[in-house]
Amino acid sequence: MDAEFPCPLCGAASAPFFRDGGRDYRRCGACALTFVPASQHAAEDRERARYAEHRNSPDDRGYRDFLDRLLAPLAAVLPAGAEGLDFGCGPGPAAATIMRARGFAMTDYDPFFAPDPAALARSYDFVVSTEVLEHLRRPGETLAMIDGLLRRGGVLGAMTGVLEDDAAFAGWWYRKDFTHIAFYRPETLDWIARRFDWRLTRPSRDAALFAKV
Repeated sequence: MDAEFPCPLCGAASAPFFRDGGRDYRRCGACALTFVPASQHAAEDRERARYAEHRNSPDDRGYRDFLDRLLAPLAAVLPAGAEGLDFGCGPGPAAATIMRARGFAMTDYDPFFAPDPAALARSYDFVVSTEVLEHLRRPGETLAMIDGLLRRGGVLGAMTGVLEDDAAFAGWWYRKDFTHIAFYRPETLDWIARRFDWRLTRPSRDAALFAKV
């Protein structure tokens, strides 16, 4: 383990895990996060340009079905009229659009496309974060901030690729997007739940509901 490369989620020491195409991947010894060191993160303008290429429309039935692996079970546990935040909504807030259609009040926030600080200055019954966790440079800080945004009994609904099998990492398409810099194992999700005293359920492989108890 090497303290020179602390885990951006929990701060513990990490060890080399994999290397490919000039990019290093390290594994935390405490929470099992796999991450790319900060020195190898893309410049923010290149990162933003990559996100602007995304064409994730709520009118696309296939994409709606993909999001509903998270949003349908999330909606099922929310009270009527719950207020939510689409954190990391991107250039087209598809998750917020779907949840609004189901009767929930939604606020959009994205550091590049909807950078309204007022959105982070209030509290919510739930936070939706679809395909965001893998992009976080400082996931520990971001999750702590989200914990502060959630009201008691609130829910974080998160969707990200989960690394079930280390042996599959080398060929995993998910790691090959240069904006993906943090990769979560099932035990990483368990660590997050313990850290914030959240109750974790996983309605599908890549969807997680964290309830603030």
